[in-house]
Amino acid sequence: MRDPVTPALNNRSLDRTSGHLELPGYDRARLRPAIVHFGVGGFHRAHQAVYFDQLAELGFFHWGVIGVGIHRPEMGEVLGAQDNLFTVIERGIDTYAAKVVGSMVEYLLLAEDPDAVRTRLTDPRIRLVTLTITADGYTVPDGPEQARNSIFGLIVDALQARRRANEAPFTVLSCDNLPDSAAVTREAVTTLARRREPELAQWIGDRVSFPGSMVDRITPATSPEDCDLVALDFRVGDRWPVITEPFSQWVIEDDFCNDRPPLDRVGVRFVDDVAPYKLIKSRLLNGTHCALGYVGYLAGHRSTDEAMGDPVVAEFVEGLMREEIAPLLPSDVAGMQLDEYCDTVLERLRNPGIGDELARLCRRGSTKMPDYLLPSLQAARAEGSPRTRLAFTVAAWMRYLRGVDLDGRPIDVQDARADELREAALRGGDDPGALLAIDDIFGDLARDSRTVADIQRSLTALSRTGITSAAASLPATAVRQADPRTQETHGQAGSDPNHDTAA
Repeated sequence: MRDPVTPALNNRSLDRTSGHLELPGYDRARLRPAIVHFGVGGFHRAHQAVYFDQLAELGFFHWGVIGVGIHRPEMGEVLGAQDNLFTVIERGIDTYAAKVVGSMVEYLLLAEDPDAVRTRLTDPRIRLVTLTITADGYTVPDGPEQARNSIFGLIVDALQARRRANEAPFTVLSCDNLPDSAAVTREAVTTLARRREPELAQWIGDRVSFPGSMVDRITPATSPEDCDLVALDFRVGDRWPVITEPFSQWVIEDDFCNDRPPLDRVGVRFVDDVAPYKLIKSRLLNGTHCALGYVGYLAGHRSTDEAMGDPVVAEFVEGLMREEIAPLLPSDVAGMQLDEYCDTVLERLRNPGIGDELARLCRRGSTKMPDYLLPSLQAARAEGSPRTRLAFTVAAWMRYLRGVDLDGRPIDVQDARADELREAALRGGDDPGALLAIDDIFGDLARDSRTVADIQRSLTALSRTGITSAAASLPATAVRQADPRTQETHGQAGSDPNHDTAA
Protein backbone atom coordinates (compact mmCIF):
# COMPACT_ATOMS: atom_id res chain seq x y z
CA MET A 1 0.00 0.00 0.00
CA ARG A 2 1.08 3.61 -0.56
CA ASP A 3 2.89 5.28 2.30
CA PRO A 4 0.43 7.77 3.85
CA VAL A 5 3.07 10.51 3.75
CA THR A 6 3.43 10.16 -0.01
CA PRO A 7 1.42 13.03 -1.53
CA ALA A 8 -1.43 12.15 -3.88
CA LEU A 9 -0.64 13.40 -7.36
CA ASN A 10 -2.41 16.64 -8.32
CA ASN A 11 -1.56 20.25 -9.16
CA ARG A 12 -1.27 21.23 -5.50
CA SER A 13 1.20 18.49 -4.61
CA LEU A 14 3.66 18.92 -7.47
CA ASP A 15 6.07 21.02 -5.45
CA ARG A 16 6.24 18.26 -2.82
CA THR A 17 7.32 15.65 -5.37
CA SER A 18 10.20 17.64 -6.83
CA GLY A 19 13.57 15.99 -6.65
CA HIS A 20 12.16 12.50 -7.00
CA LEU A 21 11.01 12.64 -10.63
CA GLU A 22 10.73 15.02 -13.57
CA LEU A 23 7.80 17.44 -13.43
CA PRO A 24 6.17 19.60 -16.12
CA GLY A 25 8.52 22.52 -16.69
CA TYR A 26 5.75 24.72 -18.09
CA ASP A 27 2.66 26.52 -16.81
CA ARG A 28 -0.23 24.12 -17.48
CA ALA A 29 -2.68 27.03 -17.23
CA ARG A 30 -1.31 28.25 -20.56
CA LEU A 31 -2.26 25.04 -22.41
CA ARG A 32 -5.06 25.39 -24.95
CA PRO A 33 -6.93 22.38 -26.39
CA ALA A 34 -6.27 21.43 -30.01
CA ILE A 35 -6.59 17.63 -29.94
CA VAL A 36 -9.42 15.30 -29.02
CA HIS A 37 -8.14 11.80 -28.39
CA PHE A 38 -10.47 8.77 -28.22
CA GLY A 39 -9.25 5.82 -26.14
CA VAL A 40 -7.29 6.96 -23.08
CA GLY A 41 -5.51 3.78 -22.06
CA GLY A 42 -1.96 3.03 -21.05
CA PHE A 43 -0.61 3.23 -24.57
CA HIS A 44 -1.95 6.70 -25.33
CA ARG A 45 -0.65 8.03 -22.03
CA ALA A 46 2.79 6.51 -22.68
CA HIS A 47 2.88 7.60 -26.31
CA GLN A 48 0.94 10.49 -27.89
CA ALA A 49 0.40 12.32 -24.59
CA VAL A 50 4.15 12.23 -23.94
CA TYR A 51 4.93 13.82 -27.30
CA PHE A 52 2.47 16.65 -26.75
CA ASP A 53 3.91 17.12 -23.26
CA GLN A 54 7.33 17.50 -24.89
CA LEU A 55 5.89 20.12 -27.25
CA ALA A 56 4.60 22.07 -24.26
CA GLU A 57 8.09 21.90 -22.74
CA LEU A 58 9.32 23.66 -25.90
CA GLY A 59 6.72 26.40 -25.51
CA PHE A 60 4.04 25.09 -27.90
CA PHE A 61 1.05 25.65 -25.59
CA HIS A 62 -1.70 25.44 -28.21
CA TRP A 63 -1.57 21.64 -28.56
CA GLY A 64 -3.33 20.51 -25.38
CA VAL A 65 -5.16 17.19 -25.36
CA ILE A 66 -8.78 16.48 -24.44
CA GLY A 67 -8.94 12.80 -23.57
CA VAL A 68 -12.12 10.82 -24.20
CA GLY A 69 -12.70 7.46 -22.54
CA ILE A 70 -15.14 5.12 -24.24
CA HIS A 71 -17.08 2.95 -21.77
CA ARG A 72 -15.46 2.44 -18.37
CA PRO A 73 -15.40 5.26 -15.79
CA GLU A 74 -12.35 4.17 -13.76
CA MET A 75 -9.73 6.12 -15.72
CA GLY A 76 -11.79 9.28 -15.54
CA GLU A 77 -12.23 8.93 -11.80
CA VAL A 78 -8.46 8.65 -11.31
CA LEU A 79 -7.55 11.47 -13.69
CA GLY A 80 -10.26 13.70 -12.24
CA ALA A 81 -8.75 13.37 -8.77
CA GLN A 82 -5.27 13.99 -10.20
CA ASP A 83 -6.08 17.10 -12.26
CA ASN A 84 -5.44 14.99 -15.39
CA LEU A 85 -1.82 14.44 -14.35
CA PHE A 86 -0.22 11.00 -14.55
CA THR A 87 3.24 9.49 -14.24
CA VAL A 88 5.10 7.68 -17.02
CA ILE A 89 7.83 5.34 -15.79
CA GLU A 90 10.48 4.17 -18.23
CA ARG A 91 12.12 0.87 -17.32
CA GLY A 92 15.04 -0.33 -19.38
CA ILE A 93 18.03 -2.56 -18.88
CA ASP A 94 19.98 0.47 -17.61
CA THR A 95 17.11 2.97 -17.26
CA TYR A 96 14.64 3.70 -14.49
CA ALA A 97 13.11 7.18 -14.64
CA ALA A 98 9.75 8.84 -14.07
CA LYS A 99 8.07 11.90 -15.57
CA VAL A 100 4.78 13.53 -14.66
CA VAL A 101 2.93 14.29 -17.91
CA GLY A 102 0.71 17.36 -18.00
CA SER A 103 -0.48 17.64 -21.62
CA MET A 104 -4.07 16.47 -20.94
CA VAL A 105 -6.28 19.47 -20.21
CA GLU A 106 -9.61 17.66 -19.84
CA TYR A 107 -11.07 14.16 -19.65
CA LEU A 108 -14.56 13.15 -20.79
CA LEU A 109 -16.36 9.80 -20.82
CA LEU A 110 -18.23 9.11 -24.06
CA ALA A 111 -20.73 6.73 -22.46
CA GLU A 112 -21.60 9.30 -19.81
CA ASP A 113 -21.79 12.55 -21.79
CA PRO A 114 -21.66 12.21 -25.59
CA ASP A 115 -23.04 15.74 -26.01
CA ALA A 116 -20.03 17.20 -24.20
CA VAL A 117 -17.72 15.29 -26.56
CA ARG A 118 -19.75 16.53 -29.53
CA THR A 119 -19.38 20.11 -28.31
CA ARG A 120 -15.61 19.82 -27.98
CA LEU A 121 -15.30 18.37 -31.49
CA THR A 122 -17.29 21.28 -32.90
CA ASP A 123 -14.99 23.84 -31.27
CA PRO A 124 -12.89 25.37 -34.09
CA ARG A 125 -9.80 25.27 -31.85
CA ILE A 126 -9.78 21.49 -32.27
CA ARG A 127 -7.58 20.79 -35.27
CA LEU A 128 -6.71 17.14 -34.77
CA VAL A 129 -8.66 14.04 -33.67
CA THR A 130 -6.61 10.96 -32.77
CA LEU A 131 -7.71 7.40 -32.05
CA THR A 132 -6.46 4.37 -30.12
CA ILE A 133 -9.70 2.38 -29.91
CA THR A 134 -8.46 -1.13 -30.94
CA ALA A 135 -9.52 -2.93 -34.11
CA ASP A 136 -13.02 -3.69 -32.81
CA GLY A 137 -13.74 0.02 -32.41
CA TYR A 138 -13.84 0.61 -36.18
CA THR A 139 -17.09 -1.30 -36.70
CA VAL A 140 -19.79 1.12 -37.87
CA PRO A 141 -23.05 0.68 -35.90
CA ASP A 142 -26.13 -0.23 -37.94
CA GLY A 143 -28.88 1.54 -36.02
CA PRO A 144 -29.20 5.35 -36.35
CA GLU A 145 -29.38 5.94 -32.58
CA GLN A 146 -26.35 3.74 -31.87
CA ALA A 147 -24.46 5.39 -34.71
CA ARG A 148 -25.28 8.91 -33.55
CA ASN A 149 -23.45 8.58 -30.23
CA SER A 150 -20.67 6.37 -31.52
CA ILE A 151 -17.14 7.69 -31.99
CA PHE A 152 -17.56 8.06 -35.73
CA GLY A 153 -21.09 9.40 -35.37
CA LEU A 154 -19.77 12.20 -33.17
CA ILE A 155 -16.98 12.91 -35.65
CA VAL A 156 -19.50 13.15 -38.49
CA ASP A 157 -21.77 15.42 -36.40
CA ALA A 158 -18.87 17.78 -35.73
CA LEU A 159 -17.74 17.83 -39.34
CA GLN A 160 -21.29 18.52 -40.47
CA ALA A 161 -21.55 21.43 -38.01
CA ARG A 162 -18.22 22.83 -39.20
CA ARG A 163 -19.31 22.60 -42.82
CA ARG A 164 -22.53 24.49 -42.08
CA ALA A 165 -20.62 27.15 -40.14
CA ASN A 166 -18.00 27.41 -42.90
CA GLU A 167 -15.32 26.35 -40.40
CA ALA A 168 -12.24 24.34 -41.31
CA PRO A 169 -12.46 20.58 -40.59
CA PHE A 170 -10.04 18.70 -38.36
CA THR A 171 -7.57 15.98 -39.36
CA VAL A 172 -8.53 12.45 -38.22
CA LEU A 173 -5.47 10.39 -37.30
CA SER A 174 -5.77 6.73 -36.30
CA CYS A 175 -2.91 5.47 -34.12
CA ASP A 176 -4.22 1.91 -33.92
CA ASN A 177 -2.19 -1.07 -35.01
CA LEU A 178 -4.14 -1.93 -38.16
CA PRO A 179 -2.70 -2.83 -41.58
CA ASP A 180 -4.27 0.30 -43.15
CA SER A 181 -5.71 2.32 -40.30
CA ALA A 182 -6.09 5.44 -42.45
CA ALA A 183 -8.32 3.70 -45.00
CA VAL A 184 -10.40 2.00 -42.30
CA THR A 185 -10.93 5.32 -40.51
CA ARG A 186 -11.84 7.16 -43.70
CA GLU A 187 -14.33 4.43 -44.63
CA ALA A 188 -15.99 4.48 -41.21
CA VAL A 189 -16.45 8.27 -41.29
CA THR A 190 -17.61 8.53 -44.89
CA THR A 191 -19.99 5.57 -44.55
CA LEU A 192 -21.89 7.31 -41.75
CA ALA A 193 -21.76 10.66 -43.56
CA ARG A 194 -23.14 9.08 -46.74
CA ARG A 195 -26.10 7.63 -44.84
CA ARG A 196 -26.91 11.09 -43.56
CA GLU A 197 -26.15 13.34 -46.51
CA PRO A 198 -24.27 12.45 -49.72
CA GLU A 199 -23.03 16.03 -50.07
CA LEU A 200 -21.47 15.85 -46.61
CA ALA A 201 -19.66 12.67 -47.55
CA GLN A 202 -18.33 14.40 -50.67
CA TRP A 203 -17.19 17.41 -48.61
CA ILE A 204 -15.39 15.12 -46.19
CA GLY A 205 -13.73 13.31 -49.09
CA ASP A 206 -12.55 16.61 -50.52
CA ARG A 207 -11.59 18.48 -47.34
CA VAL A 208 -10.73 16.07 -44.49
CA SER A 209 -7.32 14.39 -44.16
CA PHE A 210 -6.89 10.85 -42.80
CA PRO A 211 -3.12 10.35 -42.59
CA GLY A 212 -1.62 6.95 -41.95
CA SER A 213 0.45 6.39 -38.83
CA MET A 214 2.86 3.86 -37.37
CA VAL A 215 3.29 3.76 -33.60
CA ASP A 216 5.54 1.61 -31.45
CA ARG A 217 6.02 1.45 -27.71
CA ILE A 218 5.53 -1.59 -25.49
CA THR A 219 3.22 -0.67 -22.62
CA PRO A 220 2.10 -3.54 -20.37
CA ALA A 221 -0.93 -3.20 -18.12
CA THR A 222 -0.25 -1.45 -14.80
CA SER A 223 -0.55 -3.69 -11.73
CA PRO A 224 -1.31 -2.66 -8.12
CA GLU A 225 2.27 -3.66 -7.32
CA ASP A 226 3.47 -1.16 -9.92
CA CYS A 227 1.52 1.62 -8.19
CA ASP A 228 3.06 0.73 -4.83
CA LEU A 229 6.55 0.61 -6.31
CA VAL A 230 6.14 3.99 -7.99
CA ALA A 231 5.03 5.50 -4.69
CA LEU A 232 8.00 3.96 -2.91
CA ASP A 233 10.66 4.79 -5.47
CA PHE A 234 9.50 8.22 -6.69
CA ARG A 235 7.44 9.49 -3.73
CA VAL A 236 4.34 10.19 -5.80
CA GLY A 237 0.86 8.84 -5.10
CA ASP A 238 -0.31 8.13 -8.64
CA ARG A 239 -3.29 5.76 -8.63
CA TRP A 240 -2.72 4.72 -12.25
CA PRO A 241 0.84 5.30 -13.49
CA VAL A 242 2.02 3.98 -16.84
CA ILE A 243 4.95 1.57 -17.07
CA THR A 244 6.73 1.53 -20.41
CA GLU A 245 10.07 1.02 -22.15
CA PRO A 246 12.61 3.68 -23.17
CA PHE A 247 12.09 2.95 -26.89
CA SER A 248 9.43 5.01 -28.67
CA GLN A 249 8.59 5.58 -32.33
CA TRP A 250 5.95 7.48 -34.26
CA VAL A 251 5.82 7.88 -38.04
CA ILE A 252 2.99 9.91 -39.62
CA GLU A 253 2.05 10.63 -43.21
CA ASP A 254 2.45 14.34 -43.86
CA ASP A 255 -1.20 14.98 -44.76
CA PHE A 256 -2.98 17.47 -42.47
CA CYS A 257 -5.97 19.58 -43.47
CA ASN A 258 -5.94 22.05 -40.55
CA ASP A 259 -2.51 22.92 -39.15
CA ARG A 260 0.14 20.33 -38.40
CA PRO A 261 1.51 19.93 -34.88
CA PRO A 262 5.30 20.45 -34.89
CA LEU A 263 5.89 16.92 -33.67
CA ASP A 264 9.05 16.67 -35.75
CA ARG A 265 10.57 18.94 -33.09
CA VAL A 266 10.21 16.07 -30.57
CA GLY A 267 11.21 13.09 -32.70
CA VAL A 268 8.22 12.23 -34.89
CA ARG A 269 9.03 11.41 -38.51
CA PHE A 270 6.71 12.88 -41.13
CA VAL A 271 6.79 10.90 -44.38
CA ASP A 272 5.01 10.78 -47.72
CA ASP A 273 4.07 7.11 -47.34
CA VAL A 274 3.85 5.28 -44.02
CA ALA A 275 3.18 1.86 -45.58
CA PRO A 276 6.79 0.53 -45.58
CA TYR A 277 7.25 1.60 -41.96
CA LYS A 278 4.07 -0.20 -40.93
CA LEU A 279 5.13 -3.25 -42.92
CA ILE A 280 8.52 -3.53 -41.23
CA LYS A 281 7.12 -2.94 -37.76
CA SER A 282 4.16 -5.30 -38.15
CA ARG A 283 6.27 -8.15 -39.53
CA LEU A 284 9.37 -7.82 -37.34
CA LEU A 285 7.87 -6.64 -34.04
CA ASN A 286 4.25 -7.78 -34.07
CA GLY A 287 4.96 -10.98 -35.97
CA THR A 288 7.81 -11.79 -33.60
CA HIS A 289 5.50 -11.05 -30.66
CA CYS A 290 3.15 -13.74 -31.98
CA ALA A 291 5.96 -16.26 -32.28
CA LEU A 292 7.45 -15.46 -28.88
CA GLY A 293 4.00 -15.66 -27.29
CA TYR A 294 3.10 -19.17 -28.47
CA VAL A 295 6.57 -20.71 -28.47
CA GLY A 296 7.51 -19.14 -25.14
CA TYR A 297 4.25 -20.11 -23.46
CA LEU A 298 4.49 -23.73 -24.57
CA ALA A 299 8.08 -23.74 -23.27
CA GLY A 300 6.70 -22.95 -19.83
CA HIS A 301 7.56 -19.25 -19.68
CA ARG A 302 5.13 -16.50 -18.75
CA SER A 303 6.88 -13.22 -19.61
CA THR A 304 8.88 -11.92 -22.56
CA ASP A 305 12.13 -11.40 -20.68
CA GLU A 306 11.88 -14.85 -19.07
CA ALA A 307 11.30 -16.47 -22.45
CA MET A 308 14.19 -14.55 -24.03
CA GLY A 309 16.40 -15.78 -21.20
CA ASP A 310 15.86 -19.31 -22.54
CA PRO A 311 18.68 -19.89 -25.08
CA VAL A 312 16.55 -22.14 -27.28
CA VAL A 313 13.67 -19.66 -27.46
CA ALA A 314 16.01 -16.71 -27.98
CA GLU A 315 17.83 -18.50 -30.82
CA PHE A 316 14.50 -19.39 -32.41
CA VAL A 317 13.25 -15.79 -32.26
CA GLU A 318 16.48 -14.32 -33.65
CA GLY A 319 16.59 -16.88 -36.46
CA LEU A 320 12.97 -16.17 -37.33
CA MET A 321 13.60 -12.43 -37.56
CA ARG A 322 16.93 -12.34 -39.32
CA GLU A 323 16.71 -15.36 -41.61
CA GLU A 324 13.04 -15.67 -42.51
CA ILE A 325 11.22 -12.33 -42.02
CA ALA A 326 13.78 -9.54 -42.60
CA PRO A 327 14.92 -10.78 -46.07
CA LEU A 328 11.33 -10.35 -47.30
CA LEU A 329 11.16 -6.66 -46.32
CA PRO A 330 12.25 -3.47 -48.11
CA SER A 331 15.81 -2.49 -47.20
CA ASP A 332 15.75 1.13 -48.38
CA VAL A 333 13.37 2.73 -45.83
CA ALA A 334 14.90 5.81 -44.19
CA GLY A 335 15.53 5.29 -40.49
CA MET A 336 14.64 1.58 -40.57
CA GLN A 337 17.90 -0.26 -41.27
CA LEU A 338 16.84 -3.88 -40.86
CA ASP A 339 19.79 -5.39 -39.03
CA GLU A 340 19.79 -2.56 -36.51
CA TYR A 341 16.02 -2.78 -36.16
CA CYS A 342 16.31 -6.50 -35.37
CA ASP A 343 18.96 -5.71 -32.76
CA THR A 344 16.65 -3.13 -31.19
CA VAL A 345 13.65 -5.48 -31.08
CA LEU A 346 15.72 -8.25 -29.49
CA GLU A 347 17.01 -5.84 -26.84
CA ARG A 348 13.48 -4.66 -26.12
CA LEU A 349 12.19 -8.20 -25.74
CA ARG A 350 14.99 -9.00 -23.27
CA ASN A 351 14.20 -5.94 -21.14
CA PRO A 352 13.53 -7.19 -17.59
CA GLY A 353 12.02 -3.85 -16.65
CA ILE A 354 8.98 -4.55 -18.83
CA GLY A 355 8.52 -8.32 -18.77
CA ASP A 356 5.35 -8.23 -20.87
CA GLU A 357 2.99 -11.15 -20.22
CA LEU A 358 3.11 -13.85 -22.89
CA ALA A 359 -0.61 -14.50 -22.30
CA ARG A 360 -1.27 -10.96 -23.54
CA LEU A 361 0.77 -11.58 -26.68
CA CYS A 362 -1.22 -14.79 -27.28
CA ARG A 363 -4.62 -13.06 -27.24
CA ARG A 364 -6.65 -12.57 -30.42
CA GLY A 365 -4.51 -14.92 -32.49
CA SER A 366 -7.22 -15.25 -35.15
CA THR A 367 -6.73 -11.54 -35.86
CA LYS A 368 -3.02 -11.12 -35.13
CA MET A 369 -1.65 -14.15 -36.98
CA PRO A 370 -3.29 -13.26 -40.35
CA ASP A 371 -2.16 -9.65 -39.98
CA TYR A 372 1.39 -10.10 -38.69
CA LEU A 373 2.81 -13.62 -39.13
CA LEU A 374 1.02 -15.45 -41.92
CA PRO A 375 1.81 -12.74 -44.54
CA SER A 376 5.53 -13.50 -44.04
CA LEU A 377 4.84 -17.19 -44.56
CA GLN A 378 2.90 -16.43 -47.75
CA ALA A 379 5.68 -14.17 -49.00
CA ALA A 380 8.32 -16.81 -48.24
CA ARG A 381 6.29 -19.36 -50.21
CA ALA A 382 6.08 -17.00 -53.17
CA GLU A 383 9.82 -16.34 -53.16
CA GLY A 384 10.88 -19.88 -52.28
CA SER A 385 12.83 -18.56 -49.29
CA PRO A 386 13.38 -20.27 -45.89
CA ARG A 387 10.23 -20.67 -43.80
CA THR A 388 10.90 -23.46 -41.30
CA ARG A 389 10.49 -21.21 -38.26
CA LEU A 390 7.44 -19.50 -39.72
CA ALA A 391 5.79 -22.90 -40.12
CA PHE A 392 6.90 -23.89 -36.61
CA THR A 393 5.22 -20.76 -35.22
CA VAL A 394 1.97 -21.72 -36.93
CA ALA A 395 2.28 -25.21 -35.41
CA ALA A 396 2.89 -23.72 -31.95
CA TRP A 397 -0.25 -21.59 -32.31
CA MET A 398 -2.26 -24.62 -33.41
CA ARG A 399 -1.01 -26.59 -30.41
CA TYR A 400 -1.83 -23.67 -28.08
CA LEU A 401 -5.37 -23.55 -29.47
CA ARG A 402 -6.15 -26.98 -28.02
CA GLY A 403 -6.53 -25.26 -24.66
CA VAL A 404 -3.98 -27.40 -22.81
CA ASP A 405 -0.23 -27.04 -22.71
CA LEU A 406 2.30 -29.78 -23.40
CA ASP A 407 2.02 -30.97 -19.78
CA GLY A 408 -1.78 -31.13 -19.87
CA ARG A 409 -2.37 -27.92 -17.91
CA PRO A 410 -5.31 -25.77 -19.07
CA ILE A 411 -4.72 -22.69 -21.22
CA ASP A 412 -7.21 -19.82 -21.22
CA VAL A 413 -7.38 -19.15 -24.97
CA GLN A 414 -8.65 -15.58 -25.33
CA ASP A 415 -9.96 -15.18 -28.85
CA ALA A 416 -13.32 -14.22 -30.34
CA ARG A 417 -13.20 -17.50 -32.29
CA ALA A 418 -11.79 -19.64 -29.48
CA ASP A 419 -14.52 -22.32 -29.54
CA GLU A 420 -14.35 -22.79 -33.30
CA LEU A 421 -10.56 -22.91 -33.34
CA ARG A 422 -10.27 -25.24 -30.38
CA GLU A 423 -12.72 -27.70 -31.91
CA ALA A 424 -10.72 -27.80 -35.14
CA ALA A 425 -7.39 -28.05 -33.29
CA LEU A 426 -8.59 -30.99 -31.19
CA ARG A 427 -10.24 -32.71 -34.15
CA GLY A 428 -7.12 -32.43 -36.27
CA GLY A 429 -4.58 -33.30 -33.59
CA ASP A 430 -1.15 -33.38 -35.21
CA ASP A 431 -2.76 -33.08 -38.64
CA PRO A 432 -3.12 -29.32 -39.38
CA GLY A 433 -5.75 -29.91 -42.08
CA ALA A 434 -8.80 -29.12 -39.93
CA LEU A 435 -7.46 -25.72 -38.99
CA LEU A 436 -5.96 -24.93 -42.39
CA ALA A 437 -9.43 -25.45 -43.88
CA ILE A 438 -10.51 -22.19 -42.20
CA ASP A 439 -9.52 -20.21 -45.26
CA ASP A 440 -10.54 -16.75 -43.98
CA ILE A 441 -7.60 -17.13 -41.57
CA PHE A 442 -5.13 -19.33 -43.44
CA GLY A 443 -5.91 -18.47 -47.06
CA ASP A 444 -4.63 -21.09 -49.49
CA LEU A 445 -1.98 -22.63 -47.20
CA ALA A 446 -3.87 -25.92 -47.22
CA ARG A 447 -3.06 -26.27 -50.93
CA ASP A 448 0.70 -25.95 -50.39
CA SER A 449 1.87 -29.48 -49.68
CA ARG A 450 5.33 -28.40 -48.50
CA THR A 451 3.96 -25.93 -45.96
CA VAL A 452 1.37 -28.45 -44.74
CA ALA A 453 4.14 -31.02 -44.31
CA ASP A 454 6.33 -28.52 -42.43
CA ILE A 455 3.52 -27.63 -40.03
CA GLN A 456 2.56 -31.27 -39.50
CA ARG A 457 6.19 -32.21 -38.86
CA SER A 458 6.43 -29.48 -36.22
CA LEU A 459 3.14 -30.50 -34.58
CA THR A 460 4.35 -34.08 -34.37
CA ALA A 461 7.69 -33.00 -32.91
CA LEU A 462 5.89 -30.89 -30.30
CA SER A 463 3.80 -33.89 -29.25
CA ARG A 464 6.71 -36.33 -29.17
CA THR A 465 9.66 -34.33 -27.86
CA GLY A 466 8.27 -31.07 -26.44
CA ILE A 467 8.86 -27.48 -27.41
CA THR A 468 12.53 -27.19 -26.43
CA SER A 469 13.71 -30.25 -28.32
CA ALA A 470 11.48 -29.48 -31.30
CA ALA A 471 12.70 -25.88 -31.57
CA ALA A 472 16.32 -26.85 -30.97
CA SER A 473 16.15 -29.33 -33.86
CA LEU A 474 15.50 -26.55 -36.38
CA PRO A 475 18.40 -25.34 -38.56
CA ALA A 476 20.92 -23.17 -36.71
CA THR A 477 20.77 -19.42 -37.18
CA ALA A 478 23.37 -17.81 -39.41
CA VAL A 479 23.50 -14.36 -37.83
CA ARG A 480 24.46 -11.79 -40.42
CA GLN A 481 26.56 -8.77 -39.64
CA ALA A 482 25.19 -5.34 -40.47
CA ASP A 483 26.74 -3.67 -43.49
CA PRO A 484 28.38 -0.41 -42.29
CA ARG A 485 27.60 1.23 -45.61
CA THR A 486 23.92 0.45 -45.14
CA GLN A 487 24.05 1.90 -41.64
CA GLU A 488 25.40 5.16 -43.00
CA THR A 489 22.71 5.33 -45.64
CA HIS A 490 19.68 4.43 -43.57
CA GLY A 491 20.53 5.25 -39.96
CA GLN A 492 20.20 3.17 -36.82
CA ALA A 493 16.74 2.28 -35.58
CA GLY A 494 17.77 2.39 -31.94
CA SER A 495 19.19 5.93 -32.03
CA ASP A 496 17.21 7.67 -34.76
CA PRO A 497 15.91 11.02 -33.43
CA ASN A 498 12.57 10.45 -35.13
CA HIS A 499 11.60 7.47 -32.98
CA ASP A 500 8.36 7.95 -31.08
CA THR A 501 6.06 5.95 -28.86
CA ALA A 502 4.14 3.04 -30.27
CA ALA A 503 2.23 -0.09 -29.43
